[in-house]
Amino acid sequence: MDKGKGPGRLAFIDWTRGFAALVMLQGHTFDSFTRTDLRSGGPFVLSQFLGGLPPAMFLFLTGITFAFLMDSQERSQPSAWRRVVAALKRSRYLFLIAFLFRIQLFVFGFPTSPASELLRVDILNCMGMAMLILAPMAVFTSLERIRLCIVLGLTIAGLAPVMSLIDRNGIPPLIHSYFFPSLRYFGFFPWASFLAFGMATGSAIRVVKKEDLGKAMVWTFGIGIGLVILAEQMSNMPYSIYPKSDFWLNSPALILIKLGVVLAILAASYLWVQLGANRRWSIFRQFGTTSLLVYWVHIELVYGRWFGIWKEKLSVTQVVIYTLVLIALMTSLSIIRTRWTSFVQYLRPAPLPQPGVSGD
Repeated sequence: MDKGKGPGRLAFIDWTRGFAALVMLQGHTFDSFTRTDLRSGGPFVLSQFLGGLPPAMFLFLTGITFAFLMDSQERSQPSAWRRVVAALKRSRYLFLIAFLFRIQLFVFGFPTSPASELLRVDILNCMGMAMLILAPMAVFTSLERIRLCIVLGLTIAGLAPVMSLIDRNGIPPLIHSYFFPSLRYFGFFPWASFLAFGMATGSAIRVVKKEDLGKAMVWTFGIGIGLVILAEQMSNMPYSIYPKSDFWLNSPALILIKLGVVLAILAASYLWVQLGANRRWSIFRQFGTTSLLVYWVHIELVYGRWFGIWKEKLSVTQVVIYTLVLIALMTSLSIIRTRWTSFVQYLRPAPLPQPGVSGD
C-alpha cells in the first residue's frame, strides 16, 4: 500500500485504520474482562456498540487497498487474466495469515483449546473469502468498478436476511460459517458488503484528481451522514420486504448505518490530516501502519490464557485500567516494529547503477 506521498493523499487511510484499531482494543477488553453483572450497564453497552464498528472499518479499508491494487495492475498489466491472478494472490495472502493466526492461538492454548477453533471464521477469513469472490472485478476499469462494487455491496447486504431464512440442515458447518449471517462468525453475508463498498471508494479515490480529492471528501462526509439518517429511518418503518429480519444480525439498514459512519470518519480523517496531523506523530497513524501486528498480539493478551484469571471478573474501572495498559503496550510494540523496519531499510545496500547508465 502506498502510504501517501504528499500530506493527506493516502496517510488518512492509515489514520482511519488506527482509529479503528484503538476502538477495537477497548471493545475487546470490555468484552473479555467485564463482570457479568455489569454487562447491562451503560459503560459496557457503549463499549460494545462502538466495538461493533471496527470490523466494518477494517473490511472497508481493505476494500480500498484492494481497489488500489487493481488500479495499479490496470495501468501496468494489459492481460485481464493476470490482473485477476494478482487479485487472487492477495486473497491467498489473507487466507494464509488467517490460518497462521488460528494455528498460533491453538498452539498457545493447547491442550485446552478445541480443535474446532482452527477453522473458526474470523475477520481475516472473511477478508480472504470476500477478495476471492470479488477478484473478477479486476477485469474492469476503475470507473466501472465504482458502479459495479456499489451494486455488489447493496446486493450482498440486501441478500443477508434471505440467507438467514435458508434451512441450514444439510449444509456443512464450515460453509455455513463462511457464508451465512451469524453473531459468532464473520459470514460473507452481510460482512463482504463493506469490502465491496471499500472497493468502490478506493476506485473513486484513484479516479478523482489529486487537487479535487478534498472536495470529494466533503461530499463523502455528507453522503455518510445522509446514509445514517436514511438507514435509521428505514429501520423504523412499520413494514419490511423481508418476512423476517434481525436488525443486529442481518439488517441492510444496519449495514448502511455503519457504512455511513465509516464514510464520515474516513472523510473527517482526510480533513484532519490536511490540517497538519500528518506532520506530527499520532497514535492513530502509528496503529494504522502496524494494524495487523496490533490485532494479532492483542487477541492473545485479551482472549488468551495469559490473564484468564481475570476473565469476566473485573469492574469497569479495572477494565479501563487494563485497556490503558494494553494500549501503552501495543503502542510500544508498534513503535519498535516501525523503527526496526526503518533500521533494516537503512542497512540495506543501495542498488547498483544499471550498465550503460551514466552516473552524471
